[in-house]
Amino acid sequence: MPKTSENGNLSSKEDASFGVRIRHRRMMMGLKMAELAKKSECSESMISKIENGKASPSLKALQRIAIALNTNAAALIADGEDETMIIRASERPKLTISSTRSKEGIVMEALAPHSVNRLLQANIHVVQPGASTNGTYKHEGEDLGYVLEGTLELIVDDATYILNEGDSFVFRSELSHGYSNPGKTVTRVLWVNTPPSF
Repeated sequence: MPKTSENGNLSSKEDASFGVRIRHRRMMMGLKMAELAKKSECSESMISKIENGKASPSLKALQRIAIALNTNAAALIADGEDETMIIRASERPKLTISSTRSKEGIVMEALAPHSVNRLLQANIHVVQPGASTNGTYKHEGEDLGYVLEGTLELIVDDATYILNEGDSFVFRSELSHGYSNPGKTVTRVLWVNTPPSF
């Protein structure tokens, strides 16, 4: 548990990680900064400073923010699990997604197990020839990817891009997006989302 200073504020070394947790929780709830400010009776400027690690709330304000985020203060400032985790290649959790264009579809290999305390999600998407996301979807946050091997047809906001091994991409997740493997060999993509969306 992070220490608080004599005036009841979080110590400065905890400000950055605390702010990230606040932002993550707010985004997961689909709240805009102004909405959280109104619900917690804080100024939008103060919420912005807290999320960016430039200020820390009083315990009273922390309590109001926690209530506005449907949680408690302890959950917001808890250190959570050990930051260092080793996942062996053979032990990666896998999720298979069906595809109407391919029997084998898509397999997502998680590079880290899911955790409510984690602020990002990283998977290797293994996309069989002809497999696709069967349309586009959107969510809160950002997506970043790197094509490890094969060819990926990426659709973002009605634009189509062909990416090959070594190519990378990044976009706001609120834009409609989807992908397919138009090639004849397996495509593998390192894909990172924040906040977690799968």
